[in-house]
Amino acid sequence: MKIGCVVLNYNDYENTAAQTERIRDFSCLDAVILVDNASPDGSGERLKSLKGDKVKVLLLGENKGYGAGNNAGVRYGCRELGLTHIIIANPDTYFDEACVRMLGKAFETHPEIGAAAALMKDSSNGSQAASWPLRSFMGELLNTGPVCRRLFRKKINYPPEYLNGKKAVYAGAVHGSMLMVDGKKMMECGGYDERVFLYGEENILGQRMKAHGFRTVQLLNVSYRHENSASISRSYESYLKRQKLRHDSTMFYFKEYLHISRLQELAARAFFAVVMGEIWFCSRVLKMKW
Repeated sequence: MKIGCVVLNYNDYENTAAQTERIRDFSCLDAVILVDNASPDGSGERLKSLKGDKVKVLLLGENKGYGAGNNAGVRYGCRELGLTHIIIANPDTYFDEACVRMLGKAFETHPEIGAAAALMKDSSNGSQAASWPLRSFMGELLNTGPVCRRLFRKKINYPPEYLNGKKAVYAGAVHGSMLMVDGKKMMECGGYDERVFLYGEENILGQRMKAHGFRTVQLLNVSYRHENSASISRSYESYLKRQKLRHDSTMFYFKEYLHISRLQELAARAFFAVVMGEIWFCSRVLKMKW
């Protein structure tokens, strides 16, 4: 098993450089691949200073989104460096060698696995939803709204009894901030759908893995920390703009992967309009922070 780590950079040199320094000496990693998604702030050029025997830098000429950037890193790692398994990690994640080794062990003992992730903790060490089922149209629609997502959390996520007392479980999808994929299986199923720019990539990868007979696994006995989309927040300061991106990606997923009807599409668009109004009111009038 040869393991590498892909770190996607977009206008976030500081976090990407810090991530590189944290993981470059991991004995379990054979390579660290820094992929710059055509950052307009010049951070891609700055990444060249981090190059070394283990650290590779890949500069993309165009920003085609999260999925396309990570796909490029996975392809490079597998084809050019001979890697068999790839960690895909955001610059604002924190994980140790034990986490990487545990993920690798899961692949070694369960050859059906295509993707796996550890538990995700936030900056205050609280657990966040790191995996979920591949939901129905209604379940995914409720998950799109920030208020509905909280109100119906128990209905749209795995029940506690599915997770409690276990070392690992099969999942429909795992959070995209830090996961390990089997490189060959990732490329065989098509990887991330590059027609999606941002948001919803996890569901699509889960669907593609499932369609090819590969399983997705959530480890429950090891964790990593995620600083809550620092690079996304830099790129899209307005929550309204980010929510619009989420709606666009969700509608694409509904049409391409859930094959919704015209009536369901109209219902989803109406729901999205209500959510946008709700966010505007809460943000601009009530001054709520999301």
